[in-house]
Amino acid sequence: MALKGDQPQTPVLRKHYQPPAWLVDSMDMTIALDSEQTCVRSELTIRRNPQSNDSQAPLMLYGVGLDTQHVQLNERVLDESDYHIQGETLTIDEVPDSARVVTEVQINPSQNTALEGLYQSGNSLLTQCEAEGFRKITWFADRPDVMSVFRVRLEADAERYPLLLSNGNLIESGTLDQGRHYAIWDDPFPKPSYLFALVAGDLGLLEDTFMTVSGREVALKVYSEHDNIDQLDHAMESLKKSMAWDEQRYGLEYDLDVYHIVATHDFNMGAMENKSLNIFNARYVLADPNTATDFDYAGVEGVIAHEYFHNWTGNRVTCRDWFQLTLKEGLTVFRDQEFSADMQSAAVTRIQNIDGLMNRQFPEDAGPMAHPIRPQRYVEINNFYTATVYEKGAEIIRMYQTLLGREGFRNGMDLYFERHDGQAVTCDDFLAAMADANDFDLSQFSRWYNQVGTPKLKVEANWIESEGALELAFEQSLIDHPDNSDLGPLLIPVRLGFIDTQGHAVAAQLNGNRQSEFLIKLTESVQTLRFEGFDQRPVVSLLRDYSAPVALTFDWSEQELALLLAHDADPVARWLAGKRLAAGVLDRAIEQVQQKREVERPEHLISAWRAVLAQAEQEPALAAELLQLPGESELALRNTPVDVEAIHAARNQIVGFLVEELDEPLQQCYQQFADNKAWQFTSEQVGRRRLANTCLGWRVAGRSEAADAQAVTQIQSADNLTDRFAALGALVRADSDQVQDQLEAFAARYRDNPLVMDKWFALQAMQPKSSAVEQVKALMQHESFSLKNPNKVRALIGSFGMHNPIAFHRKDGAGCELMADVVCELDAINPQVAARLVAVFNRWSDYAEPYRANMQAALDTILAQPGLSNDVSEIASAARKRT
Repeated sequence: MALKGDQPQTPVLRKHYQPPAWLVDSMDMTIALDSEQTCVRSELTIRRNPQSNDSQAPLMLYGVGLDTQHVQLNERVLDESDYHIQGETLTIDEVPDSARVVTEVQINPSQNTALEGLYQSGNSLLTQCEAEGFRKITWFADRPDVMSVFRVRLEADAERYPLLLSNGNLIESGTLDQGRHYAIWDDPFPKPSYLFALVAGDLGLLEDTFMTVSGREVALKVYSEHDNIDQLDHAMESLKKSMAWDEQRYGLEYDLDVYHIVATHDFNMGAMENKSLNIFNARYVLADPNTATDFDYAGVEGVIAHEYFHNWTGNRVTCRDWFQLTLKEGLTVFRDQEFSADMQSAAVTRIQNIDGLMNRQFPEDAGPMAHPIRPQRYVEINNFYTATVYEKGAEIIRMYQTLLGREGFRNGMDLYFERHDGQAVTCDDFLAAMADANDFDLSQFSRWYNQVGTPKLKVEANWIESEGALELAFEQSLIDHPDNSDLGPLLIPVRLGFIDTQGHAVAAQLNGNRQSEFLIKLTESVQTLRFEGFDQRPVVSLLRDYSAPVALTFDWSEQELALLLAHDADPVARWLAGKRLAAGVLDRAIEQVQQKREVERPEHLISAWRAVLAQAEQEPALAAELLQLPGESELALRNTPVDVEAIHAARNQIVGFLVEELDEPLQQCYQQFADNKAWQFTSEQVGRRRLANTCLGWRVAGRSEAADAQAVTQIQSADNLTDRFAALGALVRADSDQVQDQLEAFAARYRDNPLVMDKWFALQAMQPKSSAVEQVKALMQHESFSLKNPNKVRALIGSFGMHNPIAFHRKDGAGCELMADVVCELDAINPQVAARLVAVFNRWSDYAEPYRANMQAALDTILAQPGLSNDVSEIASAARKRT
């Protein structure tokens, strides 16, 4: 049987970019809304682009699934011989250099399960147009470098859709015949079509205002279902904090009279930054202590900020083409990370950002879909909304700030907006603004936009005792990939320092400068630096604040790592040392399990954790981060061929040793930090809860009846979901005898809350036992589950595939077979979400047998599916070709 992956797919190449032949100066739309038959009339004022390379090009508009009723050029109604529709394009050959083009189409939102374009969510109608969803609404030059002023008239049944929203300011509204009404929205700022939005429905509203720094009052409106009004306060406060922070940090003020946020449960992404009308996945809007955890509260705050910050970094200045996606996303992720660091613990926020990078982006770099932050090619652009473009992109932006300083970075941002406000630009334009504003040569730094994979940085130390000097030899390298072949060395900023054997900071001299910390700018493939002025050999602290997104190799001893974990002045370096220490312990344990040898007790790790627990009062949130072990999926990246059962067994044994040795200090720490105070979302309280629940989780993992009882008591007495869910999660992961009763009680309490039920689904999907396969199958039949809802799919199926290796990789292949079946069924419903699931098979060739064969068979099943979407086919094909 021929597989779809065997058939050639024509990619879009960055080097083939051409300016648009036609520009759209204005877009007037009249949309008569109906769940089954919506009529869209669009009037485009167009002109030839003087920058185009083809002055004779015909007019080409994009559309998908449109029932075209009418096409008009100026005053002439065209018949079918005057234009032709082929695939996704409508072409008119004979068009004056400037003209007015009118089209009328009909679409069916209720049948749009892909959730792109205009679709139905519950009783509401709403849109998602990024990346290419606008062409599912009407014919248009749907590309980001065609920016137009939009005026939109919405008409709908007044009883069913009393709320009618679109971008910009409301300029008129009124009633129509037959119980209908209308609203006209005008957005004075030119925007690409991917930023268009509308919402029609019957929603509850929370209102407030914000006074900008220049004295303008902005109306703030957050919408959700009427029953959820009491869960919108945190979103509103997060929005106001974001607006104030962007004014203070970057001098960026909001530019319209109103700002809308709308929450929906049916959404493929986290949220969308449509100009003045942000549409959010409800999980990033709704929050109260009983139905949202501290992690959810932080997520709402961060995502609200992210979408607001896009008003300037994405909307006012947008990307020229989709290859430049990181221009807006990497930059805005960096901005929301900096905001969150100012709102919460800066150290913990940074550590969580790095942890996310290593657990989501590093595997991407190591897989068949590895790509630069600015890709060179794609088949389906939806597949490039990736951790590389977002999280690694943010790290590249952070390196600008590291190299230039905060003031220099701000100067670069100011110049970027001064030059490009109202334009669609490239990553090169951003780099040029940074370089010019600081008189700094960034030509070598630009290579970060083109390199593929995680760069490797190997460091070797040479201690010259007689001279009190330490030489550090740095060697950088890139993975073997065609895009890296002629790239040359990167500019890598490395922040480093030294401590002595008692854990005290030690100053050193480099090139005549004596400092306690250095920022080294590596520019060569091999580079050696000599540090002088030491009384004894120091312990090197490398990559402080994780100053560059590289894979570091350095030969620390376990004793040195334990010392860094306990005493380094930089909290990120402490965390990195602890992570490296634990990973080394686990690597050795995996090898011992495979060789059927006795697993060694991790004495240095135990003593380091004991020291962390003793110092926990200094910053509880940081202590909680330091008391973590690499997960089984992370260990699979380090140990190839991947032996799933050996990794699982080894990690469990190390956990057993840790809990056995540290049970008493863990219990003392739990009692100290498990507050009885009323819940508040403050940095202090969040840290205390995080540490207490970390300690409880480890004790329950030790399979102690007393710890189980403590967890049950916490579930029953907690005044917040954070503590309740943490205790339940500990019981589920340990497969406690109490699990079934507690899961049933939790479901009975929250059965009417879809977001909390998503957590309930995810928790069971991640239960580390082989029977989780059957459990997931049963949960797919649960009344609260729907394959049409992306949140449900991610919670149950995504959690199973990505976070439960011992079940997903069951030796009989049942886990892989289940995932393949779901992907095939889901592909016909929502290709974007289906494609995300395929990523679990990306590293199939790195696994030992029989896991390897099971994953390979699952990929073959997917690729043999008739009518497979480009979304799924691109990822599955790339994975299957990997050897």
